[in-house]
Amino acid sequence: MYKLYWDVGKASLAPHALLEEIGVPYELVRIDTDKGEQHQPWYLKINPNARVPTLDHDGRIFSETAAIMLYLADLHPDAKLAPLLGDPSRAIYLQWMVYLTNTAQEALMCWFHANYYAPDVSSQAAVKEMSLRRIDAILHKINSVLSPYLMGHRFTAADLFLVMLCRWTRNLERPATDYQNIGTLVQIVNERPAWKRMMLAERITWASNTI
Repeated sequence: MYKLYWDVGKASLAPHALLEEIGVPYELVRIDTDKGEQHQPWYLKINPNARVPTLDHDGRIFSETAAIMLYLADLHPDAKLAPLLGDPSRAIYLQWMVYLTNTAQEALMCWFHANYYAPDVSSQAAVKEMSLRRIDAILHKINSVLSPYLMGHRFTAADLFLVMLCRWTRNLERPATDYQNIGTLVQIVNERPAWKRMMLAERITWASNTI
């Protein structure tokens, strides 16, 4: 049994969708981060970093979106959401998963949480301006390789991760969906039954006022 500690529209969104893609039983435990529930003592014992998501798999507890998704996709090879060990394409898949969490997601965090990176308003404004340039460059790069998925014609967990990040850009001056190939991928993923079930369970739409 899987237990996913999550919050609406946050970085738990992609692991939530992945669990739906795999089709295994799981339990959702919401951690309302707007109310600070991630800092409750009982949750800090589970995740000392005070973040979502966290995954509990039969008592094995760990966090970080990319790690959870890599773990789940590998544990359920029949779902065909990741190249197997020995598959030459696995290196590129791993590269994209790390790039999305280490580069793309980090650039978005600079935009959403400039106060984490600079102490005063003027410095934070500079961080946000630079982050927009970085986000644009990242989206250009991603847009140039999609055909229609990150792995060519093969849908993987990396596409779920990417579309989650794309949703976070929807209120930027130039959202990810303005890029032709990214927009196509977003449309494809939004039509997947697993993605629809996840969005319904979280009670959100693409445009909902969540992260």
